Amino acid sequence: MVDVLLGLQWGDEGKGKIVDVLAPQYEVVARFQGGPNAGHTLEFDGFKHVLHQIPSGIFRPDIKNIIGNGVVLDPIVFRKEIEGLAKYNLDLTRNLFISKKASIILPTHRLLDAAYEQAKGDSKIGSTLRGIGPTYQDKVARQGLRVGDMLSPGFRTKYDKLVAIHKTTLDHHQFDYQSVLPQAETEFFEAVEFIKQFQLVESEYEVNQALKNDQKVLAEGAQGSLLDIDFGSYPFVTSSNTMTAGACTGLGVAPRQIGEVYGIFKAYCTRVGSGPFPTELLDETGERMRAEGREFGATTGRPRRCGWLDLPSLKYTIMINGVSQLIMMKVDVLNIFETIKICTHYQLPDGSITEQLPYDLCDTTVTPIYKEFKGWQTSLTNFHTFEEVPAELAAYIDFLEAELGIPISFISTGPDREAIIHREAIV
Repeated sequence: MVDVLLGLQWGDEGKGKIVDVLAPQYEVVARFQGGPNAGHTLEFDGFKHVLHQIPSGIFRPDIKNIIGNGVVLDPIVFRKEIEGLAKYNLDLTRNLFISKKASIILPTHRLLDAAYEQAKGDSKIGSTLRGIGPTYQDKVARQGLRVGDMLSPGFRTKYDKLVAIHKTTLDHHQFDYQSVLPQAETEFFEAVEFIKQFQLVESEYEVNQALKNDQKVLAEGAQGSLLDIDFGSYPFVTSSNTMTAGACTGLGVAPRQIGEVYGIFKAYCTRVGSGPFPTELLDETGERMRAEGREFGATTGRPRRCGWLDLPSLKYTIMINGVSQLIMMKVDVLNIFETIKICTHYQLPDGSITEQLPYDLCDTTVTPIYKEFKGWQTSLTNFHTFEEVPAELAAYIDFLEAELGIPISFISTGPDREAIIHREAIV
């Protein structure tokens, strides 16, 4: 079976740590969407490492790691990632596989990303400017380049043809690219040659053969479900399907092969970039939450917007993903608060109450309705079983399980891979 692990909020939920924790149960870990706009942070043995495109099972030497066809791959970033892993003495040419069908991010894609964002003015999406959107745009327009094209004798011709199209658009936006493109192209083609030493494969066959051999596969998502191109807070979303269905199209597996769906959420909410955020705290409480949680983007370093947990949105993403187990992250960040809130419903402008996400959430101001909880105000550093946790935290978790109807199987109490409580929860 293919188990899926994905975020249930706006990303940054802590997926990298949990993939690393769960990885020993699997023979294969595969990324199924997104690109270098993802930043999965892993901490262990006193080390901290951020992965952008490489699956988070890479630190487990016996696991096959696959970059699936649904991913958009930046060769330059990939090379830097690999070089950054050199100190760990991993044999990456042996256990890292790249789909030939994965789309390639060109240097001009990054320039287009910046040009499009600049043109939006005050209506900026909040793009990471990594070239993700323009790459998916070319993929859908059926003019993009893929990893397998790197092996073609005509690759440079295909590259030049696409770049010429990009330059026309950049010229239209009066965006200067002449000063940066030559150096970027040199790095790009060096990185293309670098990638060829890895195993470039038909990844859909690799995944399905693993399943045929009764091996367990963990599909690793990037970003979060509320950033899904179809079901997120459009247009303030990413450019791929970040939900469970994306694992099928991003890896080439049938829906009936999906087993467990692990849904990850923070004990509060964060968001990077623009877009609606009903429970956002624009006060001292939000600042304390950001500082305590070190809420700055792993890829961009941008400060994240912070707010209380939002149950209407969480119930929504549980529904569309078919979540079977929940994993709650960064509970320790709430240690400092005397009172903790959870949004249970929204009040709409007409005064009505709902727990559904409005279609026009971007244009409708909703007022969150909160339930308050007493904080536990104690360190969770040495707690490793649910029986040890403070009664106030147990009450917080029991309320969530009753409301969501799904067990919270893991509770993360810190950034390190060992700082986690595995709970056989029963609802």
